[in-house]
Amino acid sequence: MKILAASDIHKDISLAKRLADRAVKEDVDAILLAGDFSNHLGDMEGVLGAIAQSGKKVFLVPGNHDNPTEIDVLTEIYNMVNVHGYAVEHEHLGIFGHSAVNCGMFSMPEHEVLDVLRKSFKYVKHKEKKIMMTHIHPSGSTIEKFSNFVVGSGAVRKAIEELQPDIAICGHVHEAEGIEEKIGKTRVINVCRRGKIIEI
Repeated sequence: MKILAASDIHKDISLAKRLADRAVKEDVDAILLAGDFSNHLGDMEGVLGAIAQSGKKVFLVPGNHDNPTEIDVLTEIYNMVNVHGYAVEHEHLGIFGHSAVNCGMFSMPEHEVLDVLRKSFKYVKHKEKKIMMTHIHPSGSTIEKFSNFVVGSGAVRKAIEELQPDIAICGHVHEAEGIEEKIGKTRVINVCRRGKIIEI
């Protein structure tokens, strides 16, 4: 299976259109979006609407700039799946996630993030391959070292170490775009704005 993963589009509709075009050109099986579609008051509808034009199945989690209520409405309109606190099966994949936002007006306690990731993982642990999606990156990671002020999530780190999904997708740290590392057997990828084709 081939997926296109991206994040941190930040109301850039032209970027969203390029990502949608790339998904079609590369003939991906799904698009995974790791949050920050807007800038609090940005054009989230325009971004997700442009992505929807690809006709591909889209799975997403909100970021620290995204209003969760608006995300719920737009995913319903555009037939996308919000995996924040949720798990879903897509062919041989099990996809689960949480925004894991630890900053801004939509932040959540770390213990809650870890608890939700553990619970949602149970519904897809039988799948051949598992992908965990968060907006925030794991603490103590190489990704975290690319910024002096963007702190990673201890809950995300613990979830990766404990659950060992095949792939963990995140964004948030723009400076670490494209960085990959391993935590245990898990391939951790900061996908960010340009996006990344991942075969699994």
